[in-house]
Amino acid sequence: MSQNKILTTASGAPVADNQNSRSAGPRGPLLLDDFHLIEKLAHFNRENIPERRVHAKGSGAYGTFTVTQDITQYTSAKLFESVGKQTPTFLRFSTVGGERGSADTERDPRGFALKFYTEEGNWDIVGNNTPVFFIRDPLKFPDFIHTQKRLPQSNLKSAQMMWDFWSHSPEALHQVTILFSDRGIPDGYRHMHGFGSHTYSLINARGERHWVKWHYKTKQGIKNLAPAEAARLAGTDPDYAQRDLFGAIERGDFPKWRVCIQIMTEAQANAHYENPFDVTKTWSQKEFPLIEVGELELNRNPQNYFAEVEQAAFGPSNMVPGVGLSPDRMLQGRVFAYADAHRYRVGTNHQQLPVNAPRNQVNSYQRDGSMAFGSNGGSAPNYEPNSYADAPKQAPQYAEPALALNGTADRHDHREDTDYYSHAGALFRLMTDDQRALLTSNLAGAMAGVSSDVVQRQLQHFYKADPAYGEAIATALAVSLN
Repeated sequence: MSQNKILTTASGAPVADNQNSRSAGPRGPLLLDDFHLIEKLAHFNRENIPERRVHAKGSGAYGTFTVTQDITQYTSAKLFESVGKQTPTFLRFSTVGGERGSADTERDPRGFALKFYTEEGNWDIVGNNTPVFFIRDPLKFPDFIHTQKRLPQSNLKSAQMMWDFWSHSPEALHQVTILFSDRGIPDGYRHMHGFGSHTYSLINARGERHWVKWHYKTKQGIKNLAPAEAARLAGTDPDYAQRDLFGAIERGDFPKWRVCIQIMTEAQANAHYENPFDVTKTWSQKEFPLIEVGELELNRNPQNYFAEVEQAAFGPSNMVPGVGLSPDRMLQGRVFAYADAHRYRVGTNHQQLPVNAPRNQVNSYQRDGSMAFGSNGGSAPNYEPNSYADAPKQAPQYAEPALALNGTADRHDHREDTDYYSHAGALFRLMTDDQRALLTSNLAGAMAGVSSDVVQRQLQHFYKADPAYGEAIATALAVSLN
């Protein structure tokens, strides 16, 4: 028979009474020397760390990535070195615009952030359930997210500011079309695809670089929620997606995704008719077909949501040898923004938390800061270069191949082209009549009450994508299309 555990303070001292505060007599005031009371109240005041500015509401699980096809001709990363090799992973799903208490069934993109705990360090691919995004330049990201949040005066969501921004940002139309389609509200997290969204890179043992797009194809099949059902669940079970994911893993119904890539050579990229680093556009799968890489399975729930999901920190700056970034402007901005958000939100040593810590040994010269765990480097030097043979040294063999750049340093207009519409139009024409009807209904409902000048400006974008697209929205709004 196991012995009862003794309750202790955070410093390990036994607690004799956890029911009553120390007071001056049975009815007198409380005493400041009740360190147990003070510790409990002080810790309670600090239990909430700032929520993520975006992707605040999320769910996560551990799993494994298994290589099913040889791609060593594209990458030297050790996790891909042999078919059948498995790498532990952690995947966090999320909605984007809502707060932590928001409903899982809101119309919103879903975050799809994947961490590989490789033998060479942690590698993160931070994407969404859509292959594209609303904007091309990170300078516009704070502006865009402000329109998805709340008005400063009323603290209410505003369709006016959302559509005002989109009507001035024609490059958003492709993502807007996806968002208001039937896939705008996935039925939980298990029944949706995931995408790296950005263009990343792979580097092989010969130092050759290939540009790459990551795709995660759900093996559970695509399922989406009708708007009425999504609204019902928002009021009756706002944690619907969290409940579905956690329950499936608990009962052994492990969700799986087929992991695929699209590959483009540097020469193909240089000659491509579209900017291959434009995150508002996709790559043609006819020209650059999907290549299977492996299978992702989620098979273990976290033991503590705060420790393992709320404090999970992902960022595209987390890379390993054999993978890399690209000139994608939005990706370049996220390299800084994500790591900086974690330093602010969780702390400068967020990488030392178990969910974020790499499984291999860390040898760095970073020291100190809030919540520095372990020996904090002990007696080893905290500078480099140094004279100590056993101190960490740089390893030039892991350098990426040089990337040729050209052009003038300037604030170049990211709207370098005038094609904001072909991809959205092609998607519209691929839809069935029922899908188009739902898209029209969703958009018209979302634009209700928006000022006529914004409506007319946005209708021009729909019309340029496809005349039937613009005319259908105009008809649903009962307005004349100028």
